[in-house]
Amino acid sequence: MNRTDILANIDNPKQLEKLYRENKAVFKTEFSSLYPEITNNKIADYWKERLNFESSEILWGSKKELTFVIIISLLAGVIAKFPALFNINPEYFYQRNAGFIAFSGLTTYFIWRRNLPSKRVVLVLLATLISLFFINIFPTNQKSDTLILSCIHLPLLLWSMLGFSYVGENIKDHRRRIDFLRYNGDVIIMSGLIVIAGGLLSGITIGLFSVIGFQIEKFWADNVVVFGLAALPLVGTQIVQSNPQLVNKISPVIAKLFSPLVFIMLSVYLVAMLFSGKDPYNDRNFLLLFNGLLIGVMAIILFSVAGTNKKNESRLGNFILFALSIVTIIVNGIALSAIVFRISEWGITPNRLAVLGANLLMLSNLLMVTYQLFKNVSRKADINEVENSISMFLPVYSLWAIIVTFIFPLIFQFK
Repeated sequence: MNRTDILANIDNPKQLEKLYRENKAVFKTEFSSLYPEITNNKIADYWKERLNFESSEILWGSKKELTFVIIISLLAGVIAKFPALFNINPEYFYQRNAGFIAFSGLTTYFIWRRNLPSKRVVLVLLATLISLFFINIFPTNQKSDTLILSCIHLPLLLWSMLGFSYVGENIKDHRRRIDFLRYNGDVIIMSGLIVIAGGLLSGITIGLFSVIGFQIEKFWADNVVVFGLAALPLVGTQIVQSNPQLVNKISPVIAKLFSPLVFIMLSVYLVAMLFSGKDPYNDRNFLLLFNGLLIGVMAIILFSVAGTNKKNESRLGNFILFALSIVTIIVNGIALSAIVFRISEWGITPNRLAVLGANLLMLSNLLMVTYQLFKNVSRKADINEVENSISMFLPVYSLWAIIVTFIFPLIFQFK
């Protein structure tokens, strides 16, 4: 769905309602950008008032949607209980299958909600089954680097399949891909709030039962917490999809707040590193932490750009993002040079090759984003160009996840 679809059906109330129900958040965003061009249309005026009417009530969706979410959430909870139900080693099970618990339910939710064509459903199902089979027949070897790499990259692949289901039939639409990133940010915020509320409820409940002599900690953790965590992404998604107004004002605020703070932290960290006596060239653990920091900052940049409100776009905010991108390129350059140094000194291993590839991908993406941000702060391009430089790179990350998950074990003989 995009503004062209809305404009083409502006005099067709039934089709507009259908577009709205497909994705309320995207419809509102696209309609808001289109409305100044169709202000004299009565149907457009009606939709403007409808979309901007802020109810104090929280909507939970239709009965059909709620039933579907409850069923999928229960199934996810039952799968999460497999180690206890079938006497499976929990470390073995969760290391390999946690991604399926987190993402498969969400993928099913959007397949159903978007009413995807059967060909796409079969493609997603086939990819999921192949991934599930491959990761669970992987030879058990706790010292296997390729096993750990596959377990780390498989959730990224499953996340990509979620994105494939989320964008529906508009897989090449850059705005739909950016909307997927926004959705992720919104769900993270909503899920965080639910976790805080759930933590308070757990503490109060356990405390009240302990007062009257019942110790329910183990039962609560083994059942309520497990089912709650399995249902968390689906519940957060349903709330966000039914109430886009709840978080669409919070996400940009968080992005604007954290971007300058992360820029300051990262700049100070680089200076402090010079005096710390540690470097990523000779300290493997430090290099891993350094790359973890890089991934986190990269995610903040991507989500900050995706969360930018075009109506209230801040040139200062974009300048801060540009400065943060520059500093992140420096961090990436240090990490990249460190891994190249380690490969030249001690040879290629699965871990070093995976880190090298990831750093090269992130550096390439960062350079594209930074260039577009420079054009934006120079008033030579709008934020859409920055978004496009992000969205066009998402499939590349997915391809890299496929290579590391499936090809690396074969190349390195599952070592």
